[in-house]
Amino acid sequence: MWADRSSGGVIKVCDMEGRSLSTSTWRLAQDQTRDTQLITVDEKLDITTLTGVPDEHIKTRKVHIFVPARNAMQSGANNTKKWKMEFDNRERWENPLMGWASTADPLSNMVLTFSTKEDAIAFAEKNGFEFFDPVAWFENDHGNQ
Repeated sequence: MWADRSSGGVIKVCDMEGRSLSTSTWRLAQDQTRDTQLITVDEKLDITTLTGVPDEHIKTRKVHIFVPARNAMQSGANNTKKWKMEFDNRERWENPLMGWASTADPLSNMVLTFSTKEDAIAFAEKNGFEFFDPVAWFENDHGNQ
């Protein structure tokens, strides 16, 4: 049995009996993209019962959707094109043993990153979180002036 790699990404494998198998990497990639097409559903789905987040965190939490400001040490626009979503902070206290800041809130330290504002809003709506969008707030209050 021997294998021959020719140009164009084609691999031919032959054995002694004279049978040959020709596989094109382009054809494999085309078949994979055909099999992995997404199915979209137009209706709004509520997945709050599936997430495992307690109801008290879903009903009483507000998330903040924003584009982070550029770092002072940063001259370019890298990492400023993504939208972030972070949860409001709950009670924190100082741990008496080590002096560390402690919290019983599992969501306060979580920051999610999205490529568009619409993706972040869709995620918040799908998970049942009330969200605050400062861009829309600013445009509504100051857009007519």
